[in-house]
Amino acid sequence: MRSIIAEFPEELVAHRERIAAFARDEGLDFFPVLFELVDFDQINQIAAYGGFPQRYPHWRFGMEYERLKKSHRYGLSRIYEMVINNDPCYAYLLADNAMVDHKTVMAHVYGHCDFFKNNIWFRHTNRKMMDEMANHATRVRRHIERRGFETVERFVDTCLSLEHLIDPHSVFMRREAPARRSDEDESDIEHQVVRYPAKRYMDRFINPPANIRAERERLTERREREKHKHPAKPLRDVLLFLLKHAPLEDWEADLLAMIREEAYYFAPQGQTKIMNEGWATYWHSTIMTRYALRDDELVTYCDHHSGTLASGPGQLNPYKIGLELWRDIEFRWNTGRYGKEYDECEDIARRRTWGGTRDLPEHIIGKESPGREKIFEVRKIYNDVTFIDEFLTPEFVEEHNLYHYRYDPATGRMVVVDRDFDKIKRQLLFALTNHGQPYIYVVDGNYANRGELYLAHKPTGMDLQIKYATETLKRLHTIWRRPVHLQARIRDEMVRFSFDGEQLQQQTISDDLPKPAHQV
Repeated sequence: MRSIIAEFPEELVAHRERIAAFARDEGLDFFPVLFELVDFDQINQIAAYGGFPQRYPHWRFGMEYERLKKSHRYGLSRIYEMVINNDPCYAYLLADNAMVDHKTVMAHVYGHCDFFKNNIWFRHTNRKMMDEMANHATRVRRHIERRGFETVERFVDTCLSLEHLIDPHSVFMRREAPARRSDEDESDIEHQVVRYPAKRYMDRFINPPANIRAERERLTERREREKHKHPAKPLRDVLLFLLKHAPLEDWEADLLAMIREEAYYFAPQGQTKIMNEGWATYWHSTIMTRYALRDDELVTYCDHHSGTLASGPGQLNPYKIGLELWRDIEFRWNTGRYGKEYDECEDIARRRTWGGTRDLPEHIIGKESPGREKIFEVRKIYNDVTFIDEFLTPEFVEEHNLYHYRYDPATGRMVVVDRDFDKIKRQLLFALTNHGQPYIYVVDGNYANRGELYLAHKPTGMDLQIKYATETLKRLHTIWRRPVHLQARIRDEMVRFSFDGEQLQQQTISDDLPKPAHQV
């Protein structure tokens, strides 16, 4: 990639400092931000790399670059801003944008950086990922020099097809129990044996020794059975299981570990897309309209801002729904439209006038109102699923026409087919849960005592796509190098898909088939 434009105009420096000061006055807290000025070709290259100037060589980056380049050339899309979750944060400005666009992007970026720093779902991300991505690129190139480009590229293709098989919540909790010594096992069993409190002379009657002995034997037998289960319990982080137990060469394990690390880095961005974009849009709107916008920039700003928020029937624009939901939360908490009494009120007219107008400062700055305090609190602990689940209301759906639509061939228009709030909310949550990907668990790493890998799909409201599932099995076989199986419910029937390296099979699960170590 060509070097980034070095000159950063003094006018932009002045605007950057002013907008950063406005953002801090409003209560935003962010890492230092380094802005770079780039031309449209450079920003397309950076965007193709996922926002990083250096990535490992792979055909998908070139394909994405060509798509972005053509979209820009034919006026189909335009990249206004790009910001990287890092410490310091890196942000890119498109050199040929108007000055009002640069100011808007800067304000937008400070909103993103505040979210990256303070939202709990980003807490465990690598804050030096800019350097780590460059290190990954160097390591991949070394493997290419030793193994050949095509060999490495094929294996990277396989890893990338499995990159969603991770457990984003595992960074917040311990999924596996620590290894125990034999004496610790015995002590643990003794603690699990149920003993009722009793005086010493009554203990043998209330806790008969024969019952205690039988319970101890039962727990010991169960512990022995569990020792032979592999894994000890269903494991959602499939990539971790492959790293630990698949017969990989060192260079293959290194590549898979890199892909897994990058998948965990990007996971919180997928988990908070609506919140993050809405938060940044809320603050660029606030900062621009209150502080940074000149009179002669108003029309241009409104035109570009409205384009960012544009959406149509059946479309979900994260900028639009995120912004409006943040504003709705602020309004509701300023007017007291929350809590048990409000939720149980069925009088529509009363709900619409609930709280009336409260005595609030004419010009709210930072957390000077209950609504502002609430949105800063929400920004800290929620993700998209909990955000929508907690704060989406029937009034919000009605106001913003978030109904289910379909194309009517008779009229050539999109028409509403469902206005049921519960169904709309449920479908939206299904689409956001796990980024719309299925929940897949490793339930047996030694299926039928033949070293075969057995996975299971956990139904969460989203159906398994058979075409993609079977292709994923083939990629898993490339890494596991033994037959692999996937259990899933298809049209109310439990089915097992299997691939042995040559033949793909599908069969209904019956009692005569060996059972995996675990069920989900």
